[in-house]
Amino acid sequence: MAKKRKHVEPPREQRKEEEVDPPRPKRTLLGFKDGAVVEKKSDLPVFRNKEKVLVTCSRRIIYRYRHLMLNIVSLLPHCKKDSKVESKETKGATLNELVELRNCSYCLFFECRKGKDLYLWMARSPGGPSVKFLVNAVHTMEELKLTGNHLKGSRPVLTFSSNFNNEPRWMLMKEMITQIFETPKDHRKAKPFHDHVFVFSIVDDHIWFRNYQISVPHNETDKVDHGGLDKMTLIEVGPRFCLNPIKVFGGSFGGPTLYENPFYVSPNQIRALEKRKKAGKYAKKVKAKSRRKTHEMSNQLEPDEFADLWKE
Repeated sequence: MAKKRKHVEPPREQRKEEEVDPPRPKRTLLGFKDGAVVEKKSDLPVFRNKEKVLVTCSRRIIYRYRHLMLNIVSLLPHCKKDSKVESKETKGATLNELVELRNCSYCLFFECRKGKDLYLWMARSPGGPSVKFLVNAVHTMEELKLTGNHLKGSRPVLTFSSNFNNEPRWMLMKEMITQIFETPKDHRKAKPFHDHVFVFSIVDDHIWFRNYQISVPHNETDKVDHGGLDKMTLIEVGPRFCLNPIKVFGGSFGGPTLYENPFYVSPNQIRALEKRKKAGKYAKKVKAKSRRKTHEMSNQLEPDEFADLWKE
């Protein structure tokens, strides 16, 4: 084996002269050098929107409405999903407690009744207000098979029709929809850009919801400049649904009634009218048969003299 070389230390005076290095310029965390002045930030607290939305549903909900709820959960990165809640008269207190436990400020509650009707509650907890809707014309993403697609968690652009500013009830619903469906800025699960649009429009006193992807050509030869909106197109993604407002309450899931829709007809009444129409058709048939029998009894035919002609 080779022998190790003996380390000889230089004298102390010579080592001190070699180790002395020129002083380096002062460096900070922000990369400023040579005595650059760093502006001191203000001591005022920076506002950060930490509002979250709780999304839940009632028990015995059918698969179609459950898929609609899951589609909305996928569209809202700032929401929290919870287990099913029993749809009873005391559901308001239960939901307010859940909202407080999950540290949320808004709640979307999908309530299914009789396995046919879907009601949507939009409520701000715990002070209110809250709005109850009847959901119609439900089409989920899996059912529509539309060609649009956007990145999950990206921030949407919310657009409203101009008639939202005509009446106070629509203005209140617009504010609630904005605070629920708008993704907070700098949210940890949200992407910092916009690639889809939420469209809310009022037609026949109903709120119609559509979701569109913002499609931009990305070819190297055909790039869209700033302000070149002519080349941008909208492709529908889904889901689709229609909200028929029933009542606006002053509290969370209850309280004083601020507005009641005078043109609202419950689905139970519509089904009852359809059954009455069908029952009326059957009653008409029975009456027609009875009238025919009475007519035949009152107008009997005279005996035919040729009836026994061909008998043996």
